[in-house]
Amino acid sequence: MSSPNITELTSVVLEVERHVADSGWDQPSQVYALADTADLLAREPALAPHIGDSPPGSLTPVEQEPLPVGRLDEVLAGIGWPPEVLGCVLVTELVVLPPSAEEEAPYSDHEIEYWAANHPERQDVRLAVGVTRSGLHASCLRVRGDDELVVDPDLADNLVDGLLATFQ
Repeated sequence: MSSPNITELTSVVLEVERHVADSGWDQPSQVYALADTADLLAREPALAPHIGDSPPGSLTPVEQEPLPVGRLDEVLAGIGWPPEVLGCVLVTELVVLPPSAEEEAPYSDHEIEYWAANHPERQDVRLAVGVTRSGLHASCLRVRGDDELVVDPDLADNLVDGLLATFQ
C-alpha cells in the first residue's frame, strides 16, 4: 500500500465535488472513504469494470452512508476509520456572509441559522475537503451560480482538523 501524494488527493477531492455537483444543490453533507485502488481491487475484483485502469498509488473514493443530522463538528467526532482507509473526503454546503454581517448576527444558534439563511448578502457554497491518514489535505469550493472552482488547501482549517481527528 503506497502513501498518496497531494496531487492525487487534490484530484480525488475535485472528482468527488464534481460527482456531488451532478446531483445539484441542496444536498446533505456526504463523506467518502479513500481506499488505495490496487488494494480495493484485490479485495473486490468485481469492481474492476467500474474503476478501470488506475496508476499505482491512486485513490478510489467510496461513498459512505449519509451522515446523521447534527452539528458537523459533533458528527465528525463520532467517525472512526479502519486501517485500510487511507483518507476521506467531506462535501458539505454552507452559507457564507460578508464580514460586515457579523455585527448584526443574533446570539442563539437557532436564530442565527434562520437569520443567515435569509440574509440578503448570503452566498451558498459547496466545500469539498479531503485528508489522508498521513496528514495531507486538499480542498475546493464552488459558489452557487458560478461554474468556477476555487482550489486551495487552506479553505477550511477547522474541517481539516475535524477530518484528521477521525483517524486518531
